[in-house]
Amino acid sequence: MKRLVTFSIILSSTFCAYAQDVEKTITLDEVTVKAAKVVNKADGMIIYPTDAQKQASNNGYSILEKLTLANLRIDNISHSITAIDNRGGVQIRINGIVVGKTDMLALNPKDISKIDFINNPGVRYGDGIAYVINIVTRRNESGYTIGTDLASALTTLQGDDMVYGKWNKGKSELSFSYDVSGYKTKGEKSKQSADYTLTDGSIYTIERNDVESLRKSISHDAKLTYNWSDSTATVFQASLNGAFNNTPDNYTVKDIVDGTRQYKATSRAKDKSYSPVLDIYFFRQLTPCQSVTANAVATYISTQTSSYYDEGTPYKYNVDGKTASLLTEIIYENRLKPFTFSTGLNNSYKYIKNDYLGDASALTKTNNNRLYAFAEIKGMFQPFSYTLGVGTSYIHYTQNGHRYNFWTFHPKASLTYQINNSMQLSYTFGMQDKVSRIAMTSDATIRTNSMEWTVGNPDLKPSHDMEHRLQFSYINNRLQTFVEGYYKQCLKPNMAHYERTDGNKFLYTQINQKEIDALDVYAYASYWLLPEKLQIAANGGIYRCFNFGYDYTHCYTSWFYASSITAYLGHFTLQGYIDNGNRFLEGESKGYNEAYSVLKASYTWRDLQFSLSWANPFDSNHKSYENELLNRNLYKHTIGYSKDSGNLVTLNISWRLSRGSKHKSAEKKINLHDTDNGIMK
Repeated sequence: MKRLVTFSIILSSTFCAYAQDVEKTITLDEVTVKAAKVVNKADGMIIYPTDAQKQASNNGYSILEKLTLANLRIDNISHSITAIDNRGGVQIRINGIVVGKTDMLALNPKDISKIDFINNPGVRYGDGIAYVINIVTRRNESGYTIGTDLASALTTLQGDDMVYGKWNKGKSELSFSYDVSGYKTKGEKSKQSADYTLTDGSIYTIERNDVESLRKSISHDAKLTYNWSDSTATVFQASLNGAFNNTPDNYTVKDIVDGTRQYKATSRAKDKSYSPVLDIYFFRQLTPCQSVTANAVATYISTQTSSYYDEGTPYKYNVDGKTASLLTEIIYENRLKPFTFSTGLNNSYKYIKNDYLGDASALTKTNNNRLYAFAEIKGMFQPFSYTLGVGTSYIHYTQNGHRYNFWTFHPKASLTYQINNSMQLSYTFGMQDKVSRIAMTSDATIRTNSMEWTVGNPDLKPSHDMEHRLQFSYINNRLQTFVEGYYKQCLKPNMAHYERTDGNKFLYTQINQKEIDALDVYAYASYWLLPEKLQIAANGGIYRCFNFGYDYTHCYTSWFYASSITAYLGHFTLQGYIDNGNRFLEGESKGYNEAYSVLKASYTWRDLQFSLSWANPFDSNHKSYENELLNRNLYKHTIGYSKDSGNLVTLNISWRLSRGSKHKSAEKKINLHDTDNGIMK
């Protein structure tokens, strides 16, 4: 950053913006320093994007892509953010609210004041979240913003287009966005060889090779939001969102070699859903140190699916699915002198009715009620900072006569030692209980092919996970680097289980088995070769996993790496990125998710930006996945290829016009959402 500010003012402003963080304040008389682009904190880091990075970006994905965050693949082409280290999900927030694709595309990078990257989330964020990115922005006090973001592949039929607008006057803001995306591809094919060990000890082999396929989909998403904000004292927000998705008549023609027979088999699938969502949010600053936040979200999901596959004999079923849920949460915070205290209560009620018709006849009615409470404190004893938290939940679950009551716990503690202004050492320990996906707790049975079936298990119990994380980091004005060790132990996890019946049917389900352990050691470094002009980044490490089932033990070691380079050349920006994908072994499935590489060039002229990207260059038949099933009675090797993903050239045009004076917007601290329809596939 070009502005010079005193070190105490930086820390003071950071403290005011983040009520939950307790930052160290040091007064330096008559001394000014250049603000660091990255500042360490106990649960991650605060990043201040440079002017060059903001000017070269056209939306939220674009700015995050340039920050080269460790272990995250940020793809501005497909508008996705994924963790490549298998630790959990990524949660994206803008001013504290969980957001989706439309909000990220409408985000103006020039409005960003800082980005809070939390790579060690506390109990506040619940289960399954490994990374949280909170983008803090300013908004217009009066004025408007209108814009569009158009992305179209030049080498295949694929597009994603959005228009949006915001109008501000005084304390009120009204915003609207509409996004339509779709694709039609014929280049996705897979090859599979399966060896079935029959009851008599003989091995029966079936080869399934795609010879023709069609994939097409279209999605519409519209959102209307009203926000009333009295500075940072009171915030009220109401939003109505509607989503419609249609995947019509996708099909795959396979060449089947079944013993001595050879024939063609066709699979067809249709999927249509719509979902309205009403979101009400309220925040009130009770005193300078105390605040209360409340959020309620009502969601309805209607889904109709159809599946057909004629391998061996025709097999067809339809699903008529209805889901309704109400999610509520309230949080209280108090910034006391020795520490910041926060506590909250979350209640979610979800009703699912999925009617499986045809060859997979079943009616699953599920009532799932979950009450979650947490308490957390954050404090500092110089040079140490600490976080202590605990979350607990009560889950009441009923389905077709099955009835369960679960108590789950999630304690977490971290201790950080600030060695000096540049070096930091931190340790985190956490435990949590995880509940299986709703779809796998269904009591439906679905045929996969002529030999295999997928069977739900309503008797699945939560698993118990323990995590240890040790990190050493060093940061200065040009270099950001750290090394980390991570160990996870999962007790009684939901693991794959295959059964062979006397009639040589192979049934896949999930049951609670012994243990899964994972060890991850890696390092990360980001360096400005030329300040504000040329930046490079790289990370890599080793991943080791251990799977202990009741009748199997599988271990696996893999290496991973990612690197990037970005050059800021005035109106032009050049980027390059590469990683070797994600390799894992979970249960009895050894998997590989695609490697990814991309070259990008963008040009900014006034309110317009033109970007051209070339994904997976010189790869005409891109390998998108590979999977090996290591069961003693069933071995399968599957490789999937996508011609459309190789040599993928995409043109993006964005235009944004903003008018009005700026001020910092109030931070919305919580948001709830529900997208799970509970259908087993």
